[in-house]
Amino acid sequence: MRRPPLPVLLGLGLLATGLAWCSRAAATTIYECTTADGRVIYQDTPCGAGQQQRTMQVADAPTAPRPPAAPAPAAPPRPAALPPARGPSAPLPVMYACVRATDGKTYLSDNGNPPPYQAPYGVLGAEQLPLSEVYGPDRGAAGISAPEANRGRVSSGLVANNYVWVQDQCRELDVEETCQALRDAYEQNEHKLDNAFRSQRPPLEKREGQLQAQLTNCGD
Repeated sequence: MRRPPLPVLLGLGLLATGLAWCSRAAATTIYECTTADGRVIYQDTPCGAGQQQRTMQVADAPTAPRPPAAPAPAAPPRPAALPPARGPSAPLPVMYACVRATDGKTYLSDNGNPPPYQAPYGVLGAEQLPLSEVYGPDRGAAGISAPEANRGRVSSGLVANNYVWVQDQCRELDVEETCQALRDAYEQNEHKLDNAFRSQRPPLEKREGQLQAQLTNCGD
């Protein structure tokens, strides 16, 4: 029997090496057929009648490895948690401390220029006119009797002369004084709420909300 040519042997060697290297890969059956005249033919189908047949396993070409999957995009960072929202704020009101002209007592007001008003002249500390000058038929006659004094003449001039126009004096509160005044007003309103009937609560609750909104500017 004639030996196969050298190129064929080299090819078979490479095929065998491929089989050993790719033992885990899929293999294909190769048929080596020797014809009657001594020719060697390699094919992937069984040999024909009258031909000598020998089989061998040839590894298929390895499949290219799949590229690694691209990493999933990182989730965007979460924004930092916001501080809990406080209630709506309202600007501090402009408030004034006023001194009442009639008695010197102080009170709070949102009007720094209160309207003037009439007050009895006597309550301002001035001396009132004596009865002998105010009453009596002769206006000033001393020693008149009680019945004569009861018939004194009271005229518009008399009233005008004993009432005078006065006006309370006011000054604007600074921020600290305004905040303290709002705190006092809030406590007073809360006391009223605690003792109010249900029908009396709506205006007090509305006032409570107004004071809370204003007090946010005082750090409360």
